[in-house]
Formats: sequence, C-alpha cells, structure tokens
Amino acid sequence: MRRAVTLATLLMLAALPGLAQTVAFGGIKADVSAPVELSADSLSVNQSTGQAVFSGNVRIGQGEMKLAADEVVVHYAKDSQQKIDTLEATGNVTLVSGPDAAEAERAVYDVATGNITLSGQVLLTQGQNILSGDSMQVNLADGTAQVTGRVRSVLQPGGN
Repeated sequence: MRRAVTLATLLMLAALPGLAQTVAFGGIKADVSAPVELSADSLSVNQSTGQAVFSGNVRIGQGEMKLAADEVVVHYAKDSQQKIDTLEATGNVTLVSGPDAAEAERAVYDVATGNITLSGQVLLTQGQNILSGDSMQVNLADGTAQVTGRVRSVLQPGGN
C-alpha cells in the first residue's frame, strides 16, 4: 500500500507544470575525456567560421555515450580548430548511454563540461519507465539528468 501511495504521489508531482525532475541517466558515468568519433553521409567544412557540418545519418560516439541525428554542426574552439567546443545536433536526435535512451528535436553538447542539453519534445526511457518534458540537461560526468518544462512521467511498479 505504501508503495502505491508513493507511486501515486510521484505521478502527481511529475504532472505539475514547471517542476524540474532530476533522474539518473546512463547507468554508468560516461568518460567525457574519451575521443569523440563522428560519422555521416557528408561533411562540409567552413574554415572562416570554424564550423563543420555533418549531415545524413550522423552518428557520434564518446565512450558509452552514443548520439544520432539528421545533422550535426561542430563548433571548434576559437584558439584551435583541432579542439571541439560544442556539437549542435538537429532532427531526429537520439541519445543513448548505457540502458537509457532519450529522444528530442535538438541537442547541444558542450564537450568540455560533458553537458548535453536536449530540447523539443524530450522523451526519456529507462526500462519500462517513461519521462517527458520540454528540455533535459544531461551531465555525462556524474550520470544525472534534469528534466524541466511540462514534466510527465509513467512509472511501472517494480520497474527500474
């Protein structure tokens, strides 16, 4: 009975507008110092802006973290075009880390901090549990995520 009351309370709290919800993400911490690997159908580089655009079936991997999108713009550090500053993914974005997966319309990955911000109809699945919101910030270094906006959750009894 106590478990049912706790579950009902969590579901009611998750439905409140503007409430942020922090969850574990990825089961394990991702290695933010690992090399970033990218693959795509095409690549366009603009030396003057310090950007590279990967498009078509883009796949990014860094340790346990995998990200897929239709297009990814790589912004290089101002002092070195050998060092990635941020990755901006758009279109059918999927982020997978360990057993957890998130979908969104857009994601911005700050490589130096290991933070990924997903926005636009964010949907997080953890086993049979589902959590959605307007945006989600994932900290790959400590394996946590915070979902904000209109947060909704479906938790399965006995689920992980």
